[in-house]
Amino acid sequence: MIEILTPAELARASATGQFVGRVLHTLQERTAVGTNLLEINDWAAEMIAAAGATSCYVDYAPSFGRGPFGHVICTSVNDAVLHGLPHDYALCNGDLLTLDFAVSLGGIVADAAVSFIVGTPLGTEDQRMIDTTRAALAAGIEAARPGARIGDISHAVGGVLSSAGYSVNTEFGGHGVGSTMHQDPHIPNNGRAGRGYILQPGLLLAIEPWLMADTAELVMDPDGWTLRSATGARTAHTEHTVAITEAGPEVLTAWRG
Repeated sequence: MIEILTPAELARASATGQFVGRVLHTLQERTAVGTNLLEINDWAAEMIAAAGATSCYVDYAPSFGRGPFGHVICTSVNDAVLHGLPHDYALCNGDLLTLDFAVSLGGIVADAAVSFIVGTPLGTEDQRMIDTTRAALAAGIEAARPGARIGDISHAVGGVLSSAGYSVNTEFGGHGVGSTMHQDPHIPNNGRAGRGYILQPGLLLAIEPWLMADTAELVMDPDGWTLRSATGARTAHTEHTVAITEAGPEVLTAWRG
């Protein structure tokens, strides 16, 4: 299903996006060496309840996971890159943490992710990976204009990731959002320009470049959710929800506080 939102729905989407951005900003500010992943989940749950929002994750049970997910945020550490299931783990100095968060507020979903280093970086490669996903996201957003195609976004994202020397996995990527979290169109993190669905004003897209340092192969944890690099290499992931408007792309989940 592909939803095209009305102006009133886009206004609600903007409010949802700002909430998602604020939560991720707050969680990053509060997270430090020694913070437990379950604490982060609890903090996010408290903010969801206070806002009257609904988690998109608690009851989420897709075919690729061992559902329901049972938590309100994905917490992926080091070699984990996607769908990290919160568990009893205290973060260590130099850990590379990704928080991926999606809620529905006012009937409209927004979805975003941020990677950051906890404490003192252990070297320069982690930040290079994070910066590469951010640059790929910026390129994808720039390509997300009315009349362009999904392939234009994928090509822009993949070009940045590949040019930086990373292999690109296309099993999981961006997607449409609206009244539900995962909708068509699928947005692979690499592709051919000029192909796919034509972007229209009112479309909401979650664009999410992610990478692994030395592989494109994923393996799944015994928890049935957490996806890791097959080599144990570290990873990074950045995501924003973007509205397609007549004037161009509008990033809804960027924190503007």
